[in-house]
Amino acid sequence: MSKPKIWLSSPHMGEAEQTYVQEAFDTNWIAPLGPHVNGFEDDLQKYTGVSHAAALSAGTAAIHLALILLDVGPGDFVICQSMTFSASANPIVYQGATPVFIDSEPDTWNMCPEYLEKALAELASQGKSVKAIIPVHLYGMPANMSRIMAIAEHYGVAVVEDAAEALGSRYYHMPCGAFGKFGVLSFNGNKIITTSGGGALLSNDGEMIQKARFLATQARDNAPHYQHTHIGYNYRMSNVVAAIGRGQMEVLDDRVAARRENFGRYKDYFDMVNDRGYRVTIQPEPRGCYSNRWLTALTIDPKANKGISRETVRLALEADNIESRPLWKPMHMQPVFSDAPYYGDSVAANLFKDGLCLPSGSNLTGEDFDRIFKVLDRVFI
Repeated sequence: MSKPKIWLSSPHMGEAEQTYVQEAFDTNWIAPLGPHVNGFEDDLQKYTGVSHAAALSAGTAAIHLALILLDVGPGDFVICQSMTFSASANPIVYQGATPVFIDSEPDTWNMCPEYLEKALAELASQGKSVKAIIPVHLYGMPANMSRIMAIAEHYGVAVVEDAAEALGSRYYHMPCGAFGKFGVLSFNGNKIITTSGGGALLSNDGEMIQKARFLATQARDNAPHYQHTHIGYNYRMSNVVAAIGRGQMEVLDDRVAARRENFGRYKDYFDMVNDRGYRVTIQPEPRGCYSNRWLTALTIDPKANKGISRETVRLALEADNIESRPLWKPMHMQPVFSDAPYYGDSVAANLFKDGLCLPSGSNLTGEDFDRIFKVLDRVFI
């Protein structure tokens, strides 16, 4: 009989979610919108310190609406971190704009400020219209927001902060998602808290969030009949889904603590491995950064690890029914974006070549870790 699956990052419910969902059923608030949507938005505002939030169907929808509100369209350029999931970049193309990808920096694995500045300077000298910058807090690690925000302000370009993986992370004590003109969150099934599917758009600009809500509800005009003067989208979160989110918010800090504890276990293990002559590198946490450690990520260069690669580890875990995953394949290496401009060297490419995400769910048990470490022992010891 096969062993039970250990997932990379499975949903972890608390005790309050069913109460909120039952309330939605009891009051017949099943259709889109409702009091739990309003409550969930309030919860997000209080947690992040951002004045306004719109609960949506996905983080991708939030990025798309942000670009619409920034009037991104054909002929415009949007700068995006290359080391990310495609959802960060796809909405740029939805709007007919051109994505410009930026390499990672070694310190955070996120958008490199030096290459960001180089891209903005060159595009400005060419008379290109750059409408937005999309940095990403990869696996919960805050990007270098002080440098990125200063560069963006210098060039007068809005920042859409992709904090889809970083709810609960902070940069110099400021919550991720609170830096840019817009912040983006995701509540997909594998995130640190989940609504099964969903996202949110954050902003201190209340008028922009009101416009986002309007566009997200099919842009229906205020009329007794169905009238539309704008193209709209079906992007709003339902009341039942938001009910799950309200329960999840009550345990968010516990989930962050558990993920960071997972990271600590892995760090102790690989410190021991490295003492035996290996050189496994775990994603660093630079000064000023506080990561929710959504996923524990590391790199394994076979040249420094006696021929052991990330695939050696991944396949060994897979053979024991344990899920792990390579780091995101950078966007500038994706076939669909092969013609897009890229500024950088090979940091992101090397991270992809050698990088692996380990099981990191907040519901991992001691027995789960025993299994994981036994597999790793067979690889390294």
